[in-house]
Amino acid sequence: MFRKIIAGIVGIIVAGTLVWIVETIGHTIYPTPADLDVGNTDVMRAYIDTLPLGALLTVAIAWFIGSLGGTLVACKVGSARPLIYLLVVGGMMFAGAAFNLTIIPHPIWFSVLGIVGIFVGAWLGMTLGTGKDAAA
Repeated sequence: MFRKIIAGIVGIIVAGTLVWIVETIGHTIYPTPADLDVGNTDVMRAYIDTLPLGALLTVAIAWFIGSLGGTLVACKVGSARPLIYLLVVGGMMFAGAAFNLTIIPHPIWFSVLGIVGIFVGAWLGMTLGTGKDAAA
């Protein structure tokens, strides 16, 4: 039981770390202005409307990679059914993305791509982590 729980926690930590790494790379390529008022929804909406496509794609890619890597590691470490790790890691990634999308306005296409990418990444992580495409 302990191993199952640790695997889920490690998977979540790996997912978060991968998101942070990829988003940091994205912020290096597309730096955020120092004087941006991130607490003002109207300012954030206007700022996001000016972002180049690559800046938004970097975030969607970060969510995909985080979900894939976190689920894969959880499946490799854990002894529970792989679907459990898909739900735990993918669910936490979805919760974080939903919160982000709620407080920071984004284009609809990005929201859809980001959410779909999380669950595709988690499924792929489960598949690669178990060598199966079914939740055995």
